[in-house]
Amino acid sequence: MDNVTMMQYFEWYLPENGTLWKRCSTRAESLKKAGINMVWLPPAYKGAAGSGSVGYDVYDVYDLGEFDQKGSARTKYGTKDEYLEAVRALQNQGIQVLADIVLNHRMGADGTETVMAEECLNTDRNKDIGEERQITAWTRFDFPGRAGKYSAFRWNASHFSGTDWDEGAKRKGIFRFAGKNWERKIDDENGNYDYLMGADLDTDQPEVVKETADWGKWYLDTVHMDGFRLDAVKHIGFDFYREWLKCMRAHAGRDLFAVGEYWSRDLKKLTEYLEVLEHSLSLFDVPLHFHFLEAAASNGNYDMSRLYENTLTGTDPEHAVTFVDNHDTQPGQALYSFIPAWFKPAAYALILLRAAGTPCVFYGDYYGIARDGIGAVPGLARFIKIREKYAYGKENLYFDHPSVVGFTREGDTDYPDSGIAVLLTDSTAGKKRMYMGIQHAGKHMADAAGRISGTVTVGTDGWAEFCVGDGSVSVWVFENAWKTLCIET
Repeated sequence: MDNVTMMQYFEWYLPENGTLWKRCSTRAESLKKAGINMVWLPPAYKGAAGSGSVGYDVYDVYDLGEFDQKGSARTKYGTKDEYLEAVRALQNQGIQVLADIVLNHRMGADGTETVMAEECLNTDRNKDIGEERQITAWTRFDFPGRAGKYSAFRWNASHFSGTDWDEGAKRKGIFRFAGKNWERKIDDENGNYDYLMGADLDTDQPEVVKETADWGKWYLDTVHMDGFRLDAVKHIGFDFYREWLKCMRAHAGRDLFAVGEYWSRDLKKLTEYLEVLEHSLSLFDVPLHFHFLEAAASNGNYDMSRLYENTLTGTDPEHAVTFVDNHDTQPGQALYSFIPAWFKPAAYALILLRAAGTPCVFYGDYYGIARDGIGAVPGLARFIKIREKYAYGKENLYFDHPSVVGFTREGDTDYPDSGIAVLLTDSTAGKKRMYMGIQHAGKHMADAAGRISGTVTVGTDGWAEFCVGDGSVSVWVFENAWKTLCIET
């Protein structure tokens, strides 16, 4: 089976000019030729910031850029029709489309309500501060611009667990509504991390469960996406998405790929979540991202032999979606942890060319981030092509040195000229003997990363010695593959 390569098709600071959907349609064919066969699109519905919204400040999930709400009809990315055209254009090229699902909260309410609430300690939401009191909360969502089209459902305080702003007192805090409880089965950061932002959905409330399912079915019937990227899953009761995904798959009558964002370095939390979800989805390998960051920032003192310890890729690769950076880790964002430029080629070689995990390429790494003057990652396009055509066969790992580590893929006869060797270091240059397979004896290999000149010949025993430069990565392919890559990339 061909390798799957996902692309996150946006970064946070794209221009607010409504052109992303059109650009996506135009680039669909070139993305397919580049080796991309799955695309994660940003939230397509209207946010509280209108045409300036990246999409995570959810206002109206039924407005895909169609109604005059929050100052515009279109979203930051374009109109509903342009969105649907982009999805069709990608799918017509054989590229699967993932929709970004944000069901944790609502923002930009149309009106306030007076509710009784208890304020919670921010660092431990299980502890209340003072007595229950009356607050004025932004919890009424009437969607006047849509006027009931697609759904007559209106949100009010009964559908939420709490909020972070008292309009009456003009005061910020964490307020849990009277008679409500934070989710029990939830991440335990800050005591209980049910509350994240805005008006927090009460996913124990039957009307909320029904409405989110009804909307999901409408969204599937309208967009016909191939799967989901689920936002902020650690802030929603763990049982919720297990049942919601069952409902969506039953309605679609087909398998729907899903990957959740559980932002934690703690592997135990990720594995426990997967167990509760009955392994019905994958998770982004956040621990591996931070291992990359540590390796890049340790001045050559990181133990590369332990790179995959306590990572999802190392323990459950079937449910790991690997990534280097994303819209939350890029400069200027709250989870800023951007991998330094010198290490990025090595990190991408690791997620794209290994057999473990499903890699996700970040738009900002592929096209650059204009706002910050950051260019595309050198060699990234070529690594994606190598994954598509040559990264197949039995994998042999050589994570046996604190600095110089590598792996080989022995190739597969179903993929002509396949088989690769990858060597990298976070420190000084080095060499390593690695096994390519006796079937390749006498064949010559060249560094497709362009860092090392000359060729390496596989010995009669199937072994060869590969080298890598200081703080670098080398990616060795067979000569015919190297010639093809020179033409295609």
